Amino acid sequence: MTLHADATAVLTGWDPPDAEQAELREHYLKHLAGYDDAMWRSCRPEHLTASALVVDPTTTSVLLTLHGLVNRWLQLGGHCEPGDSTLAGAALREATEESGLTGLQIDPLPLQLSRHEITAGGCKGAFHLDVQFRVTAGAGTQYVVSDESHDLAWFATNALPEGVDQTVADLVKRAPLPSSRQLHSSRLVTEENFRPDR
Repeated sequence: MTLHADATAVLTGWDPPDAEQAELREHYLKHLAGYDDAMWRSCRPEHLTASALVVDPTTTSVLLTLHGLVNRWLQLGGHCEPGDSTLAGAALREATEESGLTGLQIDPLPLQLSRHEITAGGCKGAFHLDVQFRVTAGAGTQYVVSDESHDLAWFATNALPEGVDQTVADLVKRAPLPSSRQLHSSRLVTEENFRPDR
C-alpha cells in the first residue's frame, strides 16, 4: 500500500470527535482524491504532514519542541518522506528523529487534524494538512535536542508554556487516553515492530 492510499484509508476509517474535525477530514479526503502528490511538500497550495504529541508514561506531561523556524512551542512532526508508507510511521519517525527517545509507541489512529498556514520559508498562501497522533514515551524520558529545534522540554498537561498555539492546547486535551478503537486493536505500533512494508 502506498503512503497516499494509507492516508486515505486511515482518514476514511477514523471516527472524528466532533463536527469541526469531521469537516476537516472531508477536506483532507477531497485533497487526497484530487492530488496524486498530496503527501509531498511540493504539492501546492496544500499537502499532508504527520505529527506526534509525545506523552510520558503517566500521561501527565507532554514533550514539546521550540521549533527552529516558527520559534513557538509545538508537538513534534513534519513532512512525509519517500521511505514512509504509513502516516503513523511517518509521525513515529519524526518523533524519534526530533527527540532522540527510544521505545516510543504510537496509537495508529489520529487524535486530531489541524489545517494551518505555513508561516516559515516564504510560503504564504500554502497550508499544512497535519494529521496528529499520540505517542507514548517509555520509562526513559531523556531527550536529545535536534538541529530542527531551539529546545525541547517536558510540560505538565495543565501547565503548558505561555502563548502556546490553541491547536496544541486542543491536542493536549485529547491526549490522556488512547482512542477507543485502538483499545480494541491488537497492539500499539513501536519503532521496533513498525515496518514500512506492513
